[in-house]
Amino acid sequence: MRKRIELEYIFSSSVNVLFSRLSTPMGLAEWFADDVKYKDNTFIFMWDGVASRAELVELKRNLSIKFRWENADDDEYFEFFLRLEPLTSELALIITDFVDEEEEEDTVKLWNKQIEMLHRTIGA
Repeated sequence: MRKRIELEYIFSSSVNVLFSRLSTPMGLAEWFADDVKYKDNTFIFMWDGVASRAELVELKRNLSIKFRWENADDDEYFEFFLRLEPLTSELALIITDFVDEEEEEDTVKLWNKQIEMLHRTIGA
């Protein structure tokens, strides 16, 4: 069984701007994959010419989006969840993902690198 991890990143951005980068093919192609297509409730992510498919499981506008990789177990997913911090008004992006325990460190490094690119993309 794979391990569930949760990562949190702070952004100085509007909810609308950040959510569009998390939930649209064009936005995801800016930081998450080389190219992204959407068809029949499926996102197709391209990295180095290789396609990976993920079903759109749930979308709550300006709050969260949840995907399930094509061959993943039913209880595994990756999710982007936005939370506005009431005291600081900072916007937190919480990422939930599932990893093999021996790959956790590499997965966290990869998410950190991707989020660094997202920060640069939106200037936040």
